[in-house]
Amino acid sequence: MPRTIVDLPARRPPTAADPIAVAIRKPPRDSVIPYHSHAWGQLAFPVSGALCLDVPGSRWLVPPYRAVWVPPGIPHEVLLLGKVEMHTVHVAAELAPLPEAQCTVIEIGPLARELISALAASPPPSGEHLRQIQALLLTELAHARTLDLRLPQPADRRLRALCEALMDDPADTAPLEEWAQRVGASARTLARLFQAEMGMSFGLWRQQVRLNRATVLAAQGRPYAEIAAELGYASPSAFSAMFRRAYGMSPRRFFGGQPA
Repeated sequence: MPRTIVDLPARRPPTAADPIAVAIRKPPRDSVIPYHSHAWGQLAFPVSGALCLDVPGSRWLVPPYRAVWVPPGIPHEVLLLGKVEMHTVHVAAELAPLPEAQCTVIEIGPLARELISALAASPPPSGEHLRQIQALLLTELAHARTLDLRLPQPADRRLRALCEALMDDPADTAPLEEWAQRVGASARTLARLFQAEMGMSFGLWRQQVRLNRATVLAAQGRPYAEIAAELGYASPSAFSAMFRRAYGMSPRRFFGGQPA
């Protein structure tokens, strides 16, 4: 599907005197923000719709009321899934509250939501009030619960062929032995490559693919019964059970933006 390419420059980059800058973004539906990087850290926080963030070798799907942290200097591309409204929180590099070397998806709890909204208000807070809000937000982000929403991407051509086919059809239930025949490698080789390149087993990676696709479909407003069927589950309850094992909550609660 062709996507509209958009550029969303920082409206007010963070400074030493004002180290957090928040903006409300409403990009065109299903658009893409092409590869770029920032001198500051960025938190992309969808309040409706969902987004996909790509860096070389990895992908993160971010549903409503979760956020992805992008450290300073990390090249990244953002795909907007459906109609998205999001807050971007720019943080001065020297005050980055989350890991400096990798992207991370976190929960945004009620207090953090209110603090971000306060910084996005017009007119924004100022003086000591502003400094207290910013300091508390940095504390909240540093202690936020992280979520494993990363989907590693492979380099090996055989593994890449398998992964691309499975991302196109997450409902495919073929075992690794059958995939080995399809891509021209032994099942043992593929199992070794999954651990070496992806850091996880084939079964866990396939589960991550299905969870990622569920994020996309939920952002489109699809009923959970339809999502379960499209992902190859025999019933909505089977899909919900898998989801609870992975994230400790039901799909309805997770995609409805309720914190754990």
